[in-house]
Amino acid sequence: MASKYLSDPQKRALAADTLTVFWGEWLDLRARIAQILATGLVSPLIYILAFGLGLGGAIDRAIDLPAGNSYLEFILPGMVALSSMTIGFGGTTFSICGERLFAKTFEELLLLPVHPLALFLGKVGAGIARGLMTASSVIVVALLATGNLGFLSPLFLLVLVLNCAVFAGLGTIVGLSVNSLESVGLYNNFLIVPMAFLGATFFDPQTLPLALKAIVYFLPLTYATIGLRAAVYLPLSEFPWYSIPVLLSFAIALSWVGMYKFAHQQD
Repeated sequence: MASKYLSDPQKRALAADTLTVFWGEWLDLRARIAQILATGLVSPLIYILAFGLGLGGAIDRAIDLPAGNSYLEFILPGMVALSSMTIGFGGTTFSICGERLFAKTFEELLLLPVHPLALFLGKVGAGIARGLMTASSVIVVALLATGNLGFLSPLFLLVLVLNCAVFAGLGTIVGLSVNSLESVGLYNNFLIVPMAFLGATFFDPQTLPLALKAIVYFLPLTYATIGLRAAVYLPLSEFPWYSIPVLLSFAIALSWVGMYKFAHQQD
């Protein structure tokens, strides 16, 4: 990452600048915590009711699940990943678009005497906060439904934070790239919605044919979902440890792209 080429004083300045950008975002977020929590809970609840409870009984009788005692338990970690992805991406994208296209305040941010990486990391930090807030609502539902404290384990939370970082980073880049809200809708329809259904949320990717498996394992949500699922239901010896470096690699790659976008952004 770019910070390894910086001196120690520069690294401290980068951290301070990142915190400053994040704090400016947090001042806006903290006034809308209830709204963010509610927004991120709607879609997962619909999926839980429709798939977990509606189809769950039939699926439980038809197949043996690789994790969890029921199909509802099987999809709950995926619902956490899904909610954090949706709000981490969408909330970050619309926040930047609002500043760029409507409030016209984004130019002030670009004029700050801070490193472009600090601008990107501050925005991503706010996206992570959004994702964690919405995911916490689903985690509460999962705890009430299963009583499994694995949803609060450090390993589960680590994978969740990495998932939030990946999609907040992607949302930041999209927010810097689009010129209208209609363009945001295109990214959502052709990227986020397909990933929600193909990212191993509702099925075990190991059961897929090789060609489809290659597509599914290209998606970052897949690694988040299987990691969260394993953190809750499987022993550490069976945890897919590769999911952590894969998600981290996605996050680092996006940080390079985001830093470049901020350094060359003209609004």
